[in-house]
Amino acid sequence: MQIWVDADACPNVIKEVIFRAADRKAMMVTLVANQIIRTPPSRYIRTLRVDAGFDVADNEIVKRVEPGDLVITSDIPLAAEVIEKGGVALNPRGERYTPDTIRERLNMRDFMDTMRSSGIQTGGPNALNQRDRQQFANELDKWLQQVKS
Repeated sequence: MQIWVDADACPNVIKEVIFRAADRKAMMVTLVANQIIRTPPSRYIRTLRVDAGFDVADNEIVKRVEPGDLVITSDIPLAAEVIEKGGVALNPRGERYTPDTIRERLNMRDFMDTMRSSGIQTGGPNALNQRDRQQFANELDKWLQQVKS
């Protein structure tokens, strides 16, 4: 088992939580991005740089993810593909996607895309706050406990 991070859009505070967990639990973490990502020195943390382009990082994660692996992403279509392959998807706010919730999220995403394309201002997500960071850390710890037991 390992952790994959859709690193281009992952907040730095969440990456720091992941880095600490990787070293603490001796868990491999791969950050996939189309740019250089700085990481602390660790035998458990590596980066995979992919070409720039639409969904290139996402496609690489889907290609490499194995059943039971954890993928950190806020990209709902990527999360859906990960779940379909038997992986676990967790967003940076600590929401763990399930086969039931991912369908609802995809429908809402499509609805919001339709609203935006018709000119309605929908706004973006709220800023990540301390509660979100704690929720993420808790869910990450739950997954780590499940795979290490």
